[in-house]
Amino acid sequence: MAELGVERTLWAPGASRLELTLTEDHLNKGGVAHGGIHMVMLDSALGSALVASLRVEEWCATTQLSTSFLAAARPGERLVAEGRVVRRGKHVAHLAGEVKVGERLVASATGTWAIWSSRPPSLSSTVEGVSDEGQKRLNE
Repeated sequence: MAELGVERTLWAPGASRLELTLTEDHLNKGGVAHGGIHMVMLDSALGSALVASLRVEEWCATTQLSTSFLAAARPGERLVAEGRVVRRGKHVAHLAGEVKVGERLVASATGTWAIWSSRPPSLSSTVEGVSDEGQKRLNE
């Protein structure tokens, strides 16, 4: 996320916030923020809200994310994505969140996450793009 310029400004069990100031690199051909920017921020904000509430040995993954694009965001504007856990069970969590520029609602999302009590066997022992230090932590 850092490669995109995204900053985490809140990380707490059940809630998270990510922020990004839009640059030319984040725009579509129409000169406004590409929908993929909203999606990655929402997926990360919602997922972070859940991850912050998990026990160390628990794992989760997005299984469904529904996003509504409500308004355009332009270069120089500060996007703020907030995510929250709506309801969590033993194996499934429901989350919701929004992307705003100030008080203006730009996008909203709801999603479902699967939760495992330990690392799922479907995950290989090496995860692409994760540093050696991160790989060690994943394999603990």
